[in-house]
Amino acid sequence: MFRLRDWCEDDLEPFALMNADEEVMRYFPSVLTREQSDAMVRRIQSLFAENGFGFWVVECEGRFAGFTGLNRTAFATPMGPHVEIGWRLAPWVWGRGIATRAATEALRRGAEEFSLTDVYSFTTQTNIRSEAVMKRIGMSRREDLDFDHPNTPGWWGQRHIVYHISI
Repeated sequence: MFRLRDWCEDDLEPFALMNADEEVMRYFPSVLTREQSDAMVRRIQSLFAENGFGFWVVECEGRFAGFTGLNRTAFATPMGPHVEIGWRLAPWVWGRGIATRAATEALRRGAEEFSLTDVYSFTTQTNIRSEAVMKRIGMSRREDLDFDHPNTPGWWGQRHIVYHISI
């Protein structure tokens, strides 16, 4: 079983370990240092204060397992201003359906608690696992919105595919 919850100081170390894992970060430009990882948590916490929602901690079996949730994308995309759903989980929970169930719960919260109506998700063209989660939570492929991520010029994974769902 899993639950979504707010971040706490005890999450910093396991999150940093996860962000330093080459396999977890395979579809990102690089692994994160401890400082970068901690700064990411601080940004996530500030976005909760700003939006009321964000990337919640996924806790599984009483342990930090990663995050999933909703975020207002802060860079230009073909979708214009929008809310994205995203996730990043530790390898020990991969293949157990946690990403799908947690993302489904995040969408439910987005609709019921924050009156969101449209949510997007995007990933590199080769991230088949994330794309599979997008499909399992009912998202539809939007090839017309695929884009080169503006924050990753020259990186092999710069081209991103896009999915959408109306909730």
